[in-house]
Amino acid sequence: MKANSVFPKKTWLYKNGLSVVFIGLFVCSLFAQALTGWNEHNKELNEHGAHSLNLSTYLRSGHFISATFENFESEFLQMMLYVLLTIKLRQIGSAESKKIDQKEEVDREPVPSKDAPWAVRQGGWILKLYSHSLSIAFILLFLLSWYLHFYGSWQDHNIEQALKGKPADTMGAYLGQTTFWFETFQNWQSEFLSVAAIVVLTIFLRQKGSPESKPVDAPHMETGK
Repeated sequence: MKANSVFPKKTWLYKNGLSVVFIGLFVCSLFAQALTGWNEHNKELNEHGAHSLNLSTYLRSGHFISATFENFESEFLQMMLYVLLTIKLRQIGSAESKKIDQKEEVDREPVPSKDAPWAVRQGGWILKLYSHSLSIAFILLFLLSWYLHFYGSWQDHNIEQALKGKPADTMGAYLGQTTFWFETFQNWQSEFLSVAAIVVLTIFLRQKGSPESKPVDAPHMETGK
């Protein structure tokens, strides 16, 4: 049986498969994180003689909020910097770089047309804002995630302080401690490494069929896809 008869190209799922799969993986992973984190946190509480939390209470706890947004923060930071830095910076031979010595389609000035997005047809400050909307969205998502990571980490820290019979710290005092920054930098460095890896590895390595790779027969020093 032909593949197209099983999974027709015109179906909604075919046209949205990439986002559906990744959102599905995200939801499943988040659910698994919540369950395992809930059990792990309750084990820690019980070891200190405290009562267990129910799942709904755990989902509002600093332990869950911190762990969740710590990862969101680093991912949005990665994407924010990637979107912004690839505007001007180049890497010869990389599939992730713009061409070394020529402008590309993404550099052209927007032209209003009937099929253009509403913001392009409006022009003015709306078009100016829309022209930078992707980076703005990632900046806002990063800042929100950073704050929620900090808030959750602070709440979780004060729970640990209470279990040890120590006084709670203010947000300002906690911000000056190493715990939060250790959590932050251990995630940031992994994101920077992963971006550096795909930028450099796509110079020499290939994956047939992937839009993140150059064609298999492309010269190593050919830049861009």
